[in-house]
Amino acid sequence: MRHSRPVRLRRSLTLAAAAAATALALAACAAPAAEEPAAGGEEETLQVAFISFAVANTYDEPMLAEIERVAAENNIEITVFDGNLDPNLQVTLIQDVIASGQYDGMITQPVFGPALVDVVRQAIDAGLTVVNVDQILGDDFTTSATQVEGLAANVVFVPSDLGTKLGEQVVAACATQSLDPCNVAFLHDVKASAIGVALYDAFNAVIEGTPVTIVAEGETFYNPAAAQTAVSDILTANANIDLIATSDQGLQGAVAAIEAAGGSLSDYLMVGYGGSVWSQQRVSEGVVYANVLQVPATEGRLAMEAMVDALRNGVNQGDVDPFAGLPGGGVITIENASEFTGEWAG
Repeated sequence: MRHSRPVRLRRSLTLAAAAAATALALAACAAPAAEEPAAGGEEETLQVAFISFAVANTYDEPMLAEIERVAAENNIEITVFDGNLDPNLQVTLIQDVIASGQYDGMITQPVFGPALVDVVRQAIDAGLTVVNVDQILGDDFTTSATQVEGLAANVVFVPSDLGTKLGEQVVAACATQSLDPCNVAFLHDVKASAIGVALYDAFNAVIEGTPVTIVAEGETFYNPAAAQTAVSDILTANANIDLIATSDQGLQGAVAAIEAAGGSLSDYLMVGYGGSVWSQQRVSEGVVYANVLQVPATEGRLAMEAMVDALRNGVNQGDVDPFAGLPGGGVITIENASEFTGEWAG
């Protein structure tokens, strides 16, 4: 009965085994609504679609794992749709989810938030319970506040905050060596993406009027191999690079490029964001000066818990802060690295 598309990755997480529960799960293909327990007190299996930013991104792996874990514990089946860094594809996938009539809820992780606003409103109007996770759903990238009325929950990081903290740590790193100018290679992940633009704008606002000067740029596409190629090209063309600033995947590529060229990691300052296990270890070793934490597993858990609360109890949680209580304002340094636990491999 379920709609099938080649771009969709299906993961079955159903816990129900009784024939009565299976019959009720098929009946749930009708309009989404809060469910009553099935006969014998067992909750009916519910269907939730996850519109992923990009399944191949290692950052997404722990987020999806937590979504699946919480779903399984609450007799909810997750179907994953791979956005593959393409906002237009995400719009199409959401339209398919609405048209199928098979889903009680949907979790969105936007590639480009403004592009999804109208279609998400259509999903809410169609009766789907919608939770937004990780990326901003809307056109204001300076706030974590909900921008689409009717969301059951909004669990996100703020790109401008990320860029601000990244910029502050780059300025601090350059100051440790009294570099003036401090020549920076900045690696975007997806340069034209909304998060990329907001992060870079905030970064530039911080470094304005400081010795920090961006002398080269590249793009990683969240891929260490692509980052290695970009950094190799940058270092070949620019012998005066002092610092490399980018995401964790970008820093991995930078390390590989420097080592492949026979260079010394101690010749470069590095500042990143992501807060992966890899970056936490590199900060503790002094290879990376600082790293701005991200928490994909926590976001996935909180988003799915909010979905459960909305579907099972009819309770919307609104804006949920996944960074509450983090040490150091979420910035990992050599002094506090032991206080953090990376939520993804890197």
